[in-house]
Amino acid sequence: MIKGLGGLGDMTKMMKAAKEMQDRMQQMQADLDKLTVTGESGAGLVKVTATAKGELTALEIDPSIFVPSEKEVVEDLILAAIKDAQRRAQERMQSEMARITQDLGLPADMKLPF
Repeated sequence: MIKGLGGLGDMTKMMKAAKEMQDRMQQMQADLDKLTVTGESGAGLVKVTATAKGELTALEIDPSIFVPSEKEVVEDLILAAIKDAQRRAQERMQSEMARITQDLGLPADMKLPF
């Protein structure tokens, strides 16, 4: 190392690590758009698919529940399935974030900017 430059080598390592972390976070964000979870209610009568970011992508309703007198039940089942999918999406995102922080050698409880 050149005399008088102090910790420039350490600064370079730190910048490289920061860039690697940024790249991995961007990749994880892209991956979360592709990962899907499925929430359901009514023993599978209503199913909702969402990305791990919580964006709803599909809704599947068993036709046997379409009885006019049961309209409120159907609405409740749909909402329950949506909430289940959103909860699962949040759990998946948190597990992916924990995996990334662990891979980077960061504390598991460190809050990252997403």
